[in-house]
Amino acid sequence: MLRGILGKTFRLVGYTIQYGCIAHCAFEYVGGVVMCSGPSMEPTIQNSDIVFAENLSRHFYGIQRGDIVIAKSPSDPKSNICKRVIGLEGDKILTTSPSDFFKSHSYVPRGHVWLEGDNLQNSTDSRYYGPIPYGLIRGRIFFKIWPFSDFGFLRDSPNGHRFSDD
Repeated sequence: MLRGILGKTFRLVGYTIQYGCIAHCAFEYVGGVVMCSGPSMEPTIQNSDIVFAENLSRHFYGIQRGDIVIAKSPSDPKSNICKRVIGLEGDKILTTSPSDFFKSHSYVPRGHVWLEGDNLQNSTDSRYYGPIPYGLIRGRIFFKIWPFSDFGFLRDSPNGHRFSDD
């Protein structure tokens, strides 16, 4: 009898470990559901919106200008940030307001990206902490799940002019 109980217990532990490994791989390499907080991505993503982030793009260097990504915060590694990719390595980025008389530019170094929130007046982003290493990107957001009224693919940036420095 003890042998039967131990056998069932070890099988249960084994299945739990197997399914835990499968779940870990799915969330680490395929993607998952994320709740975004804060006003920095308004109006595209509102506070407490729930989105789907896929992780394959970061593994295959498929992140492009205009993508919205989840990344580890360079100023607080325990938290994640949700921002739009404005520049890739080698890009020249306008770091001042287009209306400013004196223009200031930065270049994105190799292995880095330039991230900004869509709500430029209320976003702590690469204008504050500079370009971030590509390795801090956790996934690419492309689909909004909640609220149902906004269900679907995400819209383009309201700051489309930020993608070029012409």
